[in-house]
Amino acid sequence: MRRAEARQRRHKQRLSLAGALLALITAGVIGGVIATHVNKHNPVRASARSKPKPQSNGLQPRPLPEEVRGVHVTMALAGLPGKLDQYIAMKQSGLNAIELDVKDENGEVGWPVNVSLARRVGSGMRYYNPERAVAKIHAAGLYLIGRVVTFEDPILSAHAPQLAIRRADGSRWLTSGGLGWTNEYDKRVWKYNVDIAVQAAKLGFDEIQFDYVRFPSDGDLSQIRYPGAHTQPMGWTIPAFLKYARSRLHPLGVRLSVDVFGLSATRDLGIGQFPARIAPIVDTLYPMVYPSHYVGGEYNIIAPDSHPGTTVAYSLRDFRSKVAGRKTMLVPWLQDFSLGRTYTLADVQDQIQAARLEHVKGFMLWNAGGLYTVKALSTKPF
Repeated sequence: MRRAEARQRRHKQRLSLAGALLALITAGVIGGVIATHVNKHNPVRASARSKPKPQSNGLQPRPLPEEVRGVHVTMALAGLPGKLDQYIAMKQSGLNAIELDVKDENGEVGWPVNVSLARRVGSGMRYYNPERAVAKIHAAGLYLIGRVVTFEDPILSAHAPQLAIRRADGSRWLTSGGLGWTNEYDKRVWKYNVDIAVQAAKLGFDEIQFDYVRFPSDGDLSQIRYPGAHTQPMGWTIPAFLKYARSRLHPLGVRLSVDVFGLSATRDLGIGQFPARIAPIVDTLYPMVYPSHYVGGEYNIIAPDSHPGTTVAYSLRDFRSKVAGRKTMLVPWLQDFSLGRTYTLADVQDQIQAARLEHVKGFMLWNAGGLYTVKALSTKPF
């Protein structure tokens, strides 16, 4: 009987404890609901010791290599069987980035891009399969940059002449090489190029790099006429385009970059490229500091092409002054081709070391034919 009475007491105690606990939980829930409605969902302030949870700010770009070491690959080369694998194999020599043409100087797009105007003018080709190329490059652990040639566009200017730069007589203006350009002021041209860039971003390119983001520099410039309204001066048109591109590309988790002339930080070249205005908008500036493109006497160097490292250093120094105080990164395009004289491994290495001394983020090698001095990629710092 005593054991039975003890069991009954313990049972009553458990019921009492359970009831009290249930009452506390109910009060807490009701209190939370009341507090939420009374305070209109205002969050409770965290205590001094609590750590706020990191807030997601949209898609994040793929991490950049510590030092970018890349090469340019044309869409035609990417379409050759096994050719892309050859470039990927350069990883063994230090390669960690590939810039692949999305849209090139001829106005061609590397694949039948899903953009209505591209279908209308026939710019989408079948050079390579973008999904396979992206997957293969990423599988190798390489950073992938998509190059979009912007305002020089023979296809769009020919098949949509309302978007082209004109001559004084109304005909289509052409460069000295016979290439047509599109109107930098026309926002329909902006949309066309960014639409293509968006497609590349959605397919997995880590960065979109706009090239020929400028006004023409060769040909009879006096004959140029820009149709339509000019809503901003030439010097602010390129920044305006890049702001538009950024508004559409950054939410997709890709970086935005632009190629600029090597002398654009030294003086006004009359092409609308002002690095100090562009730098706040883009993630990276890629100055094209090819020594063979500098005339004698530039930077007080009698023959700049004979002193590639010195030429690169002086040019990058001007760029550093233009981006000072900005988060914008500098990654120069270095010369890996012969023009006027034969370029050697020592010439390419001289440029690489000069770029490193100017504290840039890395370097890209340019060769239009895709023939690179592979040993240069493994150049050790001083």
